[in-house]
Amino acid sequence: MERPQPETTVAIIGAGPAGLMAAEAAAVAGARVTVYDQMPSPARKLLMAGKSGLNVTHDGPDFSKAYACAPLVPMIDAFGPPEVRTWMEDLGQPAFTGSTGRVFPETMKASPLLRAWLARLDGLGVTLVRRARWTGWDGTNLTFADGNQVSADATILALGGASWRRLGSDGTWAGFPELADHVAPFQPSNVGFRVTWSAHMAKHFGAPVKNTGMIVDGRCHRGEFTVSEQGLEGGGLYPLTPLLRAGAPLALDLKPDLTQAEVAARLAGRGKQSLPNHLRRTLRLSPVQIALLQEFARPLPDDLAPAIKHLPVPLRGPNDIDQAISTAGGLRWDALTADLMLRDRPGVFVAGEMLDWEAPTGGWLITACLATGQWAGRAAARFAAG
Repeated sequence: MERPQPETTVAIIGAGPAGLMAAEAAAVAGARVTVYDQMPSPARKLLMAGKSGLNVTHDGPDFSKAYACAPLVPMIDAFGPPEVRTWMEDLGQPAFTGSTGRVFPETMKASPLLRAWLARLDGLGVTLVRRARWTGWDGTNLTFADGNQVSADATILALGGASWRRLGSDGTWAGFPELADHVAPFQPSNVGFRVTWSAHMAKHFGAPVKNTGMIVDGRCHRGEFTVSEQGLEGGGLYPLTPLLRAGAPLALDLKPDLTQAEVAARLAGRGKQSLPNHLRRTLRLSPVQIALLQEFARPLPDDLAPAIKHLPVPLRGPNDIDQAISTAGGLRWDALTADLMLRDRPGVFVAGEMLDWEAPTGGWLITACLATGQWAGRAAARFAAG
């Protein structure tokens, strides 16, 4: 017997993780859901993120504290790491936890998860309309670049932030007259920082810097980063983006497991050895660490220990926003109800990176997109039914 069509309709703009999760939640709640996306295929940023292993969530303690965003907490509590893992398993994609607490599907790939997810949405009656670029509203109707207009009982915007433009997150929605007054300016997050290198550093471009501390705001942070042609980048540096973006200075501790006195003691008695050989033999500094010391500490003092323990790095600001993994900024929380509905546009909900929050990589980004998508999807279905 054919299932009767639901009477309530929900339109979703954007087919990334937040939009697809909103579609699932609204459809499960009984709404007839249509998802519109400007790209030829859905979830392109998810697929790109999964190229080196799809890190979906994180098993570490105090998960929600990484966001430093109180409005997100109830949403993360409702759909956090345990719920994400259960959801993945229900899609036939069991997960495992890596040594750093990061959670991956056993296949390590995004495409099997996405295929299973799209099949579930199809089974729920969700319609996906591709190459449909949303251009705003005409009254209460949604308008699209091809001239079509759509009416729905509720709408969810899941248009992403302003990074990775070629994958669909171009941030142009922030300039729409109906939204512009409620948007905190976009800023790059989880991004590399520019450094002006001398010519001798070129041979080290692409080299990973390991066993090095990054000193910011009086604290030493451990993590690996990479020397690039533009400057410094990598997973160890990305969590420091908010502080560095605000102008906090960066210094390197090239031997974070030794005190300055211990470094000085090991360096004593160099004899006729060249300085690079002496640094390699006594401190086990890597070639790229030695290059960084020579780059930023010249003219080299007789006592190198202070520079090795605190090597200032002159940053020239973050890389361009389109090179960032994610963005800070977006729709301000004071423009939204607790259900993620726009206060001055009833029936319009938002989810994902459109919202003004930022988080480190390592599972927090995707989890928050899924959690806000579910939250908005359920709320939109309730609104539509009412």
